[in-house]
Amino acid sequence: MRAMIRLARLLPALLLAATLAAPAIAQTRPKLADSGVDKPASAIYIGNSFFYYNNSLHNHVGELIRSADPGFRHRGTSVTIGGSGFDWHDVDSYFRPNAIGRYSFDRNNNVVFNKLDKLFDVAILMDCSQCPLHPQLKDTFREYAKKHADTVRRHGAKPVFFMSWAYQDVPSMTAGLAEAYTQAGNDNDAFVIPAGLAFARSIAAKPDLNLYAPDKRHPSLAGTYLAACTTYAALFKNSPVGNKYTAGLDAATAAHLQAVAWETVQAYYAKP
Repeated sequence: MRAMIRLARLLPALLLAATLAAPAIAQTRPKLADSGVDKPASAIYIGNSFFYYNNSLHNHVGELIRSADPGFRHRGTSVTIGGSGFDWHDVDSYFRPNAIGRYSFDRNNNVVFNKLDKLFDVAILMDCSQCPLHPQLKDTFREYAKKHADTVRRHGAKPVFFMSWAYQDVPSMTAGLAEAYTQAGNDNDAFVIPAGLAFARSIAAKPDLNLYAPDKRHPSLAGTYLAACTTYAALFKNSPVGNKYTAGLDAATAAHLQAVAWETVQAYYAKP
């Protein structure tokens, strides 16, 4: 009897340990394994502060691209509203001519006027951090996932959904977010970047590496770098392992995050 009581007391801890040790995967498999653009020359990131923390996700992705292929010119633009969800953004207006993307800055801070055949190859969209799961907002997530995917396609770009990560103190969010974004991607023929699954995989492998800001939901620099490596690996189908751009992180940390990103991408898109 005492042995059974001890086992009952230990069981929750054992289950938690097993959960942390096993990399999270999405229950539903993604329909698309690529964005439909072999090598995106331009991307617009439409979201919130999860994107703009730490000098913006799109800048880190751009540095990874430049490091891997110095001769390739990629233009990234970020349109973010703090705290926003899908329904806060007027995506149609982001594609109006002679506005967003008309000019950018080079590495020497010179203004460069862009000659554009089209504004963007891909549009990367993220809802608010709780919206896909929130009982009062999850229907809005599904509604605007379709609305924005249709809008993006109408302007000649490919829609991409960015799967966000769980809060640091609510790891159970991972599975729900993975399922919601994967299902939305399948419903709308949209590619999905599995950043949230990369966070879970890193935490399982290296729990002492903090991927979060003090508020337990925004990314630390390591979290942003992991999200950038995952975005790069997913969009370009190229491993970030060995990439010389490390965002100022120490070599061992960067190498771990690069490997996690590549492992996550390979696992997420693998055929069953």
